[in-house]
Amino acid sequence: MSDCRFDVLGLGNAIVDVISRAEDDFLSQQGLHKGGMMLIDEARAEALYKASGPSTIVSGGSAANTIIGVAGLGCRAAFIGKVKADEAGLAYAHDIKAAKVDFATPFAKDGPASGRCLVLVTPDGQRTMNTYLGAAQDLSEADIDETYVASAAIIYIEGYLWDPPGAKAALAKAAKIAQGAGRKVALTLSDPFCVDRYRDEFLALIRAGNVQILFANESELHSLYQTADFGTALTQLRGERILGVVTRSEKGSVVVTADETFSVPAVPVEDVVDSTGAGDLFAAGFLAGLSRNLSYEESARLGAIVAAEIIQHIGARPQKDLGQLAAQHGIMIAV
Repeated sequence: MSDCRFDVLGLGNAIVDVISRAEDDFLSQQGLHKGGMMLIDEARAEALYKASGPSTIVSGGSAANTIIGVAGLGCRAAFIGKVKADEAGLAYAHDIKAAKVDFATPFAKDGPASGRCLVLVTPDGQRTMNTYLGAAQDLSEADIDETYVASAAIIYIEGYLWDPPGAKAALAKAAKIAQGAGRKVALTLSDPFCVDRYRDEFLALIRAGNVQILFANESELHSLYQTADFGTALTQLRGERILGVVTRSEKGSVVVTADETFSVPAVPVEDVVDSTGAGDLFAAGFLAGLSRNLSYEESARLGAIVAAEIIQHIGARPQKDLGQLAAQHGIMIAV
């Protein structure tokens, strides 16, 4: 939209990722569910950090990963998330601004330390996440500026933020502002366990018309509709009459609207190093495509291209120029 300051504005947990390699036996010893996300307290975070191996530390958070991908594809991007003015928080703010993302959320003045996520990557590239939310859970309605939110064409919110009550209220306020300004709201379901906790609320948001775009992976979709049959879940999603985008790892993605359903293949890679952020970056490509008026199919192709880049190295932040990568695959992104 030409009257918008930003193409995409993300709201999510501002988290510093601490990424370590781990064997399956280590996960078992620590009582961790492989491939899932668990909320932990600060003491548990410290214990896991000490028990794990050498780590790579990068700024992260699901929605922030997506927004940095959007910016990397030449779109005007912004992010709202809460950190404290401690070492991790200052590094987080520096990193996201260096990625050309507008970040103006005030630092928390007191309360818990900046959040962090201990990501354990097994040899098959699967990631198991243990998240200490810290200051991230203190995002509140006071952090949501009406003019700022209304200036974005698409508002992208992550399901993980439903856990802290104050953050949930902040998201509800942002969605209401976006709806009043005629903007689109995109929701990512984030995690099947998150869907289990908030299924009714997510469905209520969709059915009230507060969400126009839904991102989910296959497991999250099964959880949302409480069915083990993928076809049945797709049929129910189609009935919501919104734009649904479902990722299926190496099987690619499925795009669902009220009128059509089609599949888009994944971009093959020789070696999956770390699946952390694959869904986040797929969403980045898809949202960037929508922002540049690409078709749904081309947007899904762009999502697959940037997702393939992410899974070939450690961490959820791109290591290649995403615009050049898209061009190599025949998709030109107009800046």
